[in-house]
Amino acid sequence: MTSLLTGATGYLGSAVLDRLVASGYDVVAVVRSPGSAERVTARGARALVGDLTDVAWLTAALADADGAIHLAAPSDGAAALNEAVVDAAIAAYAGTGRRFVLTSGIWEFGAGDLDDDGPLDPPELVAWRVPIEQRLLASDVDAAIVAPGLVYGHGRGLISLITDAPRTESGALTLVGDGEQHWSWVHVDDLARLYELVLVSPAASSGVASGRIVAVDGAPLTVRALGEAVAGEAGVAGESADASRARLGAVFADALLLDQRASGRKARELGWIPEHPSVLEEVERQAAAA
Repeated sequence: MTSLLTGATGYLGSAVLDRLVASGYDVVAVVRSPGSAERVTARGARALVGDLTDVAWLTAALADADGAIHLAAPSDGAAALNEAVVDAAIAAYAGTGRRFVLTSGIWEFGAGDLDDDGPLDPPELVAWRVPIEQRLLASDVDAAIVAPGLVYGHGRGLISLITDAPRTESGALTLVGDGEQHWSWVHVDDLARLYELVLVSPAASSGVASGRIVAVDGAPLTVRALGEAVAGEAGVAGESADASRARLGAVFADALLLDQRASGRKARELGWIPEHPSVLEEVERQAAAA
């Protein structure tokens, strides 16, 4: 099976690339530079240098693949990029039965107990995603949208917002907000396995392999609990929401202040089971090593 992959040099994308190559897929990795082409080639992919915002070019590239996963996430221009990628996916895959997997994120569900097919209430940071995704889901493309929780593993990910948080004068670790909000997590390698599973699972009549699929380990934890595991005897110190907004930027902080508890129901119905230690175990292990 030939699979087109975007974002293959990134944190998550490199994990997905390694997973697909290890499983025997012919992976075509879209990259922007010769240097990136060398990196993905060294990992076992076929590099394709091009511009994802060029809809005609990407449509042709998608047409040569049996399926695709879109993981590229630039720091600037993400909305325009996703618009172009979805345009190309609809042009290339509508009515063909070939699978297109788009990447989203858990924040678009807003606060509360989250379900894959539940309502959306995105904060400003990710509100742009919703109309693009709705257009894809309304098309004739065999599409799935993976919405990961906070990704961790291999010493990377947003866990650094806790482990590298500033300390007070007494040494206490500063939390985001009061720390009582839950964050839902997923290990990067477990997430890579889920992407592979979603790629090869055509939409069923039950809808399990279609629509939005929340990718979490099912063990949401409070920011305070993780902070206490990092801080040890030094303890933690909460801050006001306004203080977090001033420190991190209002738009970013408002996403981090969401209280989100997710189980990842549809992923488990597909047969996916997280295998890696929880984020709390990883933090405790790091703290012990330090």
